Amino acid sequence: MKKVLFSFILSCVALVAVAQTEELPRSTPEQQGVPSKALIELFDSLHAMPGTDIHSMIVMRHGKVVGEFYPAPFGPEYQHTQYSSSKTLVSMAVGIVIDENRLRLEDRVANFFIDYLPDTVSVRLADMTVRDLLTMTSGIKPDWAMRSRGTEWIRTFLSKPVINEPGEVFAYDSMVTYMLSAIVQKVTGKKTLDYLQEKLFTPMNITKVNWEESPEGVNTGGWGLHIQSESLAKVGQMWLQQGEWEGQQLISKEWILQMSAKQANGGDYGYGFQTWQCAYPTAVRADGALGQYVIVVPEKDVVIVLTEASFTNGKPQRGLIWNKFLPALSDEPLPPSADYDLLVKKQSSYQLEIPAGKMSSPSAVKKIAGKKIVIPENRYGWSEVTFTQDKDVVSMVITKRDGTSYTQPLGYKVWCTETIEGLPPYSINPVDWHVGLEGPFYASGCYGWEKRKLNINLHYVNWVSSLYMEWDFSKSEDGKVTWTVSNNYLKNKVESFDCTIE
Repeated sequence: MKKVLFSFILSCVALVAVAQTEELPRSTPEQQGVPSKALIELFDSLHAMPGTDIHSMIVMRHGKVVGEFYPAPFGPEYQHTQYSSSKTLVSMAVGIVIDENRLRLEDRVANFFIDYLPDTVSVRLADMTVRDLLTMTSGIKPDWAMRSRGTEWIRTFLSKPVINEPGEVFAYDSMVTYMLSAIVQKVTGKKTLDYLQEKLFTPMNITKVNWEESPEGVNTGGWGLHIQSESLAKVGQMWLQQGEWEGQQLISKEWILQMSAKQANGGDYGYGFQTWQCAYPTAVRADGALGQYVIVVPEKDVVIVLTEASFTNGKPQRGLIWNKFLPALSDEPLPPSADYDLLVKKQSSYQLEIPAGKMSSPSAVKKIAGKKIVIPENRYGWSEVTFTQDKDVVSMVITKRDGTSYTQPLGYKVWCTETIEGLPPYSINPVDWHVGLEGPFYASGCYGWEKRKLNINLHYVNWVSSLYMEWDFSKSEDGKVTWTVSNNYLKNKVESFDCTIE
């Protein structure tokens, strides 16, 4: 156990050394007019929300971090995939290109891709503009499977029938944002990430960031940003400050205001340029699948970053912020509160659910220790596993169908983290989605024995995915094992596999 914990600590130290953490100024909540009690209630409510695993939350007021929590095994050093929150960063890139007079909102999309156009160009396709892409009003019916089928995404998008007049009908579509990313690359000669690193990320000292790429060598734009939570908080604060960061105007105020304003009738309250309007006055947000948020509230001088894996539609989380947290804030500093000590203690004590069960099951371990368990074909690409136990650590050796293998340590009531071989599970399956991501990826595991059943929770801590497993060894004498597994991105869809012991 000491050896595993020592490895775990070393891996965390290595990560922290390259992470942009603890760079934003910190403050006690009360100094910024935030009751510690309000933060405790917010964090407790989110952490207890059904169907939701919180991975990180940062709350800023008046430019300072006043509260943050990362339920174990997650931590500030880990990057997290952002899904559609990525779209807002594409909008920022477009805005900078426009600020440089290299692009206009009314530029025609077709003009950037002459070599990709169909033989017959409809009037509607010819009329489609950059503005129409930004507002999700391209006129093209979304095809969410397109990114998983072929490799010529630009040509395929432009070949789609434009069924509505561009600019008239809102239809949310990640491929529209991909086209914006392709336009940024066409105009600047740089991938969107490279362009943002030069114009935005480097001035803000954001270096730990990656972005998935398409088979065409274009950052995916509508999804695929992989970044740390504190870096997102920096982006949110710059957004709140209308494009200014430490005395530099990185994006024009004019673009930030346009980007953040209602430009189309999307969602409940309106859609801007790749941003969402909110129920709370002046609030605007970047919003990604499974609950990835950067929320900016100018009226309250607040920035909130939230990463999670949630089956809710996000309204319960946002409702807590709009109806409970923000109304509790004061325009003036508050006197010191005893609640602050409780907040500090709580922030470091949250952890995700650990598996039920005891530390050991001697009879089960004796039957299966070191034996190869062969698994039928499955979505995770696992072909076989072996288990061994040494005191309060279970080692699970995972062999994948491509022949690679790695050892995943599992702690009893403590999370053990190790690098994995290859890629974590993903809720979407774009062609070559791993291109652009550096890795390595990490998984953190915990176990518990219930008689002859081994329960395992496994979180891919610098991604988004989690697996919840039960290995039933009650029929191991007959050479049979049942593997039941669910994940946190398909609404806990449960799958069972009849495995054999060899």
